[in-house]
Amino acid sequence: MITPGLVLACALSVGAFAADASPWDGDSRSAVRLVAGGGSGEGLRAGVEVRLANGWKTYWRYPGDSGVPPAFDFSRSENIRSVSVLWPAPHRLTYDGGASIGYKGDVMFPVHVVLNDPGRPATLRLALDYAVCEKLCVPAHGESELELGPAPSPHDARVAAAEALTPKSAGVGETAGAAPLGIAAVRLEPGQPHPRVVVDVTAPPGAPLDLFAEGPTAEWALPLPEPVPGAPPGRQRFAFDLDGAPPGVDGTGAPLRFTLVSGENAVEVTAVPK
Repeated sequence: MITPGLVLACALSVGAFAADASPWDGDSRSAVRLVAGGGSGEGLRAGVEVRLANGWKTYWRYPGDSGVPPAFDFSRSENIRSVSVLWPAPHRLTYDGGASIGYKGDVMFPVHVVLNDPGRPATLRLALDYAVCEKLCVPAHGESELELGPAPSPHDARVAAAEALTPKSAGVGETAGAAPLGIAAVRLEPGQPHPRVVVDVTAPPGAPLDLFAEGPTAEWALPLPEPVPGAPPGRQRFAFDLDGAPPGVDGTGAPLRFTLVSGENAVEVTAVPK
């Protein structure tokens, strides 16, 4: 027998859960929603969750040989001073004739939110333009809205797990993370028509390993680093031509950002090849 009290309890439970996540916005290929991640004071946590159908992929902030990076727009949010999006470590996605950088399956982008006034309600509003690809790529758009607050959320652990997948910052010669991983050395070798960047990395023996390189601005389009022989004992080596600087820009002397990924561990280093 269903009692009125049970109906009320179920309704309250559904309402509470709905407040912790927005509805999915998308189609059979992909969809987007916001989830709450708790917090305290003026600093709150959330996540942008992208759901991808089997066989489909989306892109990192630098997509590699092809693709479109996601564009996050939170400008219509209320009582929110700033929003920072964190990027989980990506993967190299190969295809005939090239490779891109991104994600397959579901991906959660952690979001750190700073409120204007912690004593007032805050609404996070997202408009996300992104691309999804199987054999062909198609543009996608999703919009979500979620009221944020300091109360615990059933998604706290999932947002924290996504944060753990973001690269740890380190300097050249330093290691970070549980692996540990590190960029041991970065140097520039003469070459024609472009000099070559050579990167020595440290990682646990036998660990799966990949390296990505980005220029100082979004206008750069660097090649994907490739494994090469010649590393000293205990290290592995990657290299790529210093090609892809914006027109009229001399790439030598520019700070490059390197992301070294091994499974669920990643480290991020900014260095000037010399």
